[in-house]
Amino acid sequence: MPAKGVDARVLTGESLLARFTALDAFLTEHQALWKPRPFTHLQLPWETTYPELADWLRGRSLEAAESAHTQPALLEAPEPFASLAAMSLSLSAVGELPTHALEAAGHRLNVDVPGRKWQQIEAFASRLQFADAPKHWLDWCSGKGHLGRRLLQTGQQLTCLEFDPALVASGQALSQRHHLHALHVEQDVLAADTASLLKDEHTPVALHACGDLHVRLIQLASAAGCKQLAIAPCCYNRISLTQYSPISSAARGSDLQLSLDDLALPMSETVTAGARVRRQRDTSMARRLAFDLLQRQLRGVDEYLPTPSLPSAWLDKPFADFCHHLAALKELSTIGPQDWSAWEAAGWQRLAQVRNLELLRGLFRRPLELWLILDRALFLLEQGYEVRLGTFCETPLTPRNFLLLAERA
Repeated sequence: MPAKGVDARVLTGESLLARFTALDAFLTEHQALWKPRPFTHLQLPWETTYPELADWLRGRSLEAAESAHTQPALLEAPEPFASLAAMSLSLSAVGELPTHALEAAGHRLNVDVPGRKWQQIEAFASRLQFADAPKHWLDWCSGKGHLGRRLLQTGQQLTCLEFDPALVASGQALSQRHHLHALHVEQDVLAADTASLLKDEHTPVALHACGDLHVRLIQLASAAGCKQLAIAPCCYNRISLTQYSPISSAARGSDLQLSLDDLALPMSETVTAGARVRRQRDTSMARRLAFDLLQRQLRGVDEYLPTPSLPSAWLDKPFADFCHHLAALKELSTIGPQDWSAWEAAGWQRLAQVRNLELLRGLFRRPLELWLILDRALFLLEQGYEVRLGTFCETPLTPRNFLLLAERA
């Protein structure tokens, strides 16, 4: 049943810890359902416990899995799917942050920005409301600085930190073209000297900075005494460690241990891929799943063998060549005569099963992402910030639509 008292509101104050505690219990109790990856298991551990659900999911088509991918909780599947789906929807419900009217963008400011990215910037910027107007924006992992330039108003300053020298140069040229006073700095934000670049008058912003990059910002900004910051996190699995290292006391006290595979679960939702890209992805996965069946037979070992990704050009080669190449890379014995069409068909059949079995994991995708975001929110709360956590746009614009606003009185 859905958790009582949980609804789609912006999370603040005590509700941050209350939601984290409920999510932590849900994810910990059911980790046997979402941690094992169907891609690497021929049989999942939970299938013997819930055989009716397993058979139902395995009997569905690839197209059926694709149509349910973005909203698995709406699928009418055998129990315990429906109960878990209701709990997932309830626990991951978070409201939209209030919007405010933005000053019109400068003339041609959105030139050179892909349409979807500009829409994300507009949505992000429209949610940034602080008690005191920012004086100096700090665009973290800024790329060319599109976000910072959109935020910059008369009387404010802008500093953009970016690792890629080509993006720094392009950003500086764009700022000069628009006659904006912006400082573009080439900087590895993970380097030790980055701390010296953050000042208490800065308002750091980060739109989709990955893993370690946005965690580093949270830690440095709070230590530097920044009064305000706004972060929309992304790619929780892009970290240097092999296991997740929580930053809040609440998350450090959790029994949940998260691997890189676990951290990749929130990133598994795709809403923007075109038909050609999806077809390439499906073909690649079907071939890899077929090869997995083959290598189990060749090795006489019934376990998954990790293989490197091959360039997309390999998808145009005959399936037999694809398998011979992977076998050589993994130093497997010479493959004898095979019924390649049968192996390839088995790969596509297994892909349909994998995608449908993944729908159960999909119920935990958003709860796990919110658990991770709340770890960051609770850390900021511990550092003396008032924190607001909500969404800044609809999922079709970007599934990574959580936004953390933190402000010190």
